[in-house]
Formats: sequence, structure tokens, C-alpha cells
Amino acid sequence: MGAAVVVVVMLISVNVSGHLGSAATINSGFPARIFNVMSYGASNDGSRDNRKAFLMAWNDACAYPGRGRVVIPAGGRFALGSVTFEGRCNGTMSFIIHGTLIAPTDPNLFFTNTWIGFRYVDALIIKGGGFLDGQGHAAWNYNDCNTNSNCHALPATLRLDFVRNSWIHHLRSINSKNTHFSLFACDNVKISNVRLDAPAHSPNTDGIHIGSSSNIKILNSAIRTGDDCVSMVSGTHAIDIEGDVSGISVRNTTFVGTDNGVRIKTWAPSLQSSASNITFQDINMIDVTNPIIIDQDYCPSSHCLEGESAVQIEDVLFKNIHGTSRSKVAVKLQCSGARPCKNVKLVNIALAYNGRRGHAMALCVNVLGSSFGTQIPGGCL
Repeated sequence: MGAAVVVVVMLISVNVSGHLGSAATINSGFPARIFNVMSYGASNDGSRDNRKAFLMAWNDACAYPGRGRVVIPAGGRFALGSVTFEGRCNGTMSFIIHGTLIAPTDPNLFFTNTWIGFRYVDALIIKGGGFLDGQGHAAWNYNDCNTNSNCHALPATLRLDFVRNSWIHHLRSINSKNTHFSLFACDNVKISNVRLDAPAHSPNTDGIHIGSSSNIKILNSAIRTGDDCVSMVSGTHAIDIEGDVSGISVRNTTFVGTDNGVRIKTWAPSLQSSASNITFQDINMIDVTNPIIIDQDYCPSSHCLEGESAVQIEDVLFKNIHGTSRSKVAVKLQCSGARPCKNVKLVNIALAYNGRRGHAMALCVNVLGSSFGTQIPGGCL
């Protein structure tokens, strides 16, 4: 777990390596065709698992050479067990959720890494204004991975693996058992106008988790979870088990009442890699505990190993970040003694301490960088 409460309003653009083009290309030679899950025997009373009906609708739509539209109609609650929808499809695909999908609450059914998955799909649109209800309250007590090395996997609400040229928009995910949206080995995916909600105490309910992916954009979305808003791990520039992280831009964003604002964290000790070309710009902090933080001594468990992080962090820009800090140390850049941070820039920072013990402070350890313009708090670089 990281942040106790994570709230992002208007998250305007997290670009992971590259530029996003068109979300999908529709085959104009065939008309769009609707595949309503009710026509395949789905039940909308929340009592029966609809995996069979959903898969049948998906398979028929995937075989259609034009735009296949799988539709979950409004006005119902559709129980759904763990299911993965796979390509390669003959045309382009839309998965349109108007109703509410409900995850299992029986522990015999939810110990898996995926609730709703899509694999090897190109030109996919997931939308509809509906709800994905992960029923996380039934599973959070089982999340003991910080103390139990044999802990069971809990599912991401929506998992995309090897998905390209796609767009997820106008959906709401609530009470995920684990991560809300997980992307692996994806390229050119846009996520916009989504709301991801889970209580502050819910463990590991990251909003959007990205790995080994490129050209990802997140726009106009609100994330309120029990862990990170958006987390990125190795391979976000190239598909490589120990790949580097580069080309990250987070801007025009507001954090409200979160444990952490803009954060880069690396395990200590760690394998050798790098995190570079990262920009945090035009960001508003409202009562945030750690508004600006680099933590290269990260270890959330009680059994931490001795050693330094071997991740080289460099070319990081914090620009036009203002607001209030819940903690006295509003800027904390704690880098690795083995690999100090390089070329870190603080430009126009104005963070006031929202407390009674004086002014905000800045702390820099093992950082090579510079500062420009307004610096509140000052004296760090």
C-alpha cells in the first residue's frame, strides 16, 4: 500500500513513451452490428454467472468482419465471473457497458489475477457509462501479501494484455479487489472520462497500473482509491523484464487529500535500471501529505533487505506545482547513495505547510540538480 486516499481530478495526460494517434480505425466496408448479451441468454437480476452468454456474444462479434458491438444493456445487474475476451478479431470491436457488472464474492471464485480481461485485441473500444462493481469488500481481508509470501492473487477489475490502438472511456469502476485497470504490453491506448473509486482503507487498489507498454494517455478522469492513482513499472519504454521507464508526463492535475502527490519510488535494494525524462507540470496540491517526493529507499514490508537502489533517476522536471502540504516536509527528494539522482529541476514551486509548526521545509539527499523561479519551500537544490 502507498497512499491512504488517492484523489485525482482531471488527470490530463500521462504519456508513456511516444504520442497517441487515433484510438481505432473502423472498417467502413461493413455496417456496425449489435450483439446484445440478452440475446445469448444473459440474466440481469444479479443472480447467475453470465460468462457463457458474454463469451458467446463476444465470439460472434469478433468473427464479424465489420464493427462488432457487444452490448450490455442498461437497467440491470449482471453477475460475471472471471472471464477473458480474446482476439484476433476479423473487424474492430466495441464492448459497450450500459448496465452494472458484478464480480463474485465467493472466495472460491475470485482468487485469480483477472476479473474482466481483454487479450490480443486491436482497435477495441470499451465504453457505455456503466459500472464495474468489483465487490472488493469480500476480498480485502485476504490481502496480506506484505506479511505472507504465499498470499493469494486478487483480481484486477479490468486487465488489458497485448491490446493496441484502443480507447476506454465513460466507465465507472468501484470497489476493486485489487488494481482497477491493469495494462501490460499495450500500445496506443487512451483512457478518458473514467471514475475509479475504492475506500481509503482498501489495500493495493491502484487506479491504473501500467507495465511494458507505450503510448498511453489518461485524460479527464477522477481516481479515488486506497493506493496509487497511476503506477508505472519496468518496461514502460520497451518490453523487457528489467526495462527502463522513460518519457512520462503528468500535467494539469489536482491532488486532493492524498498521502502522496507526484512521486517516484524505487525499491532498495534493486536491480539496475533507469527512470528518465519525467515531467510533472501545472499541478495543484490540496492538503497533500507528500506533495513532491522521490523515495529510493522504498520497502513497505517489515522484512526489508539492506542495500541501495540501483535505479538511475535522471532528467526530472517539477514545474508550476503549488498548493498546501499536510506535512512539514513538502519537498522530499531522497535519492540513492549508489546512484544519485541527476539533472533534477525545481521550477516555480509554491507549497505552504497546512499546519501550526511553522513553514514548509524541503529535504534533498543525493540529488544533483537546480532550481529556478519561486521556491517555497527553498534551500533544497
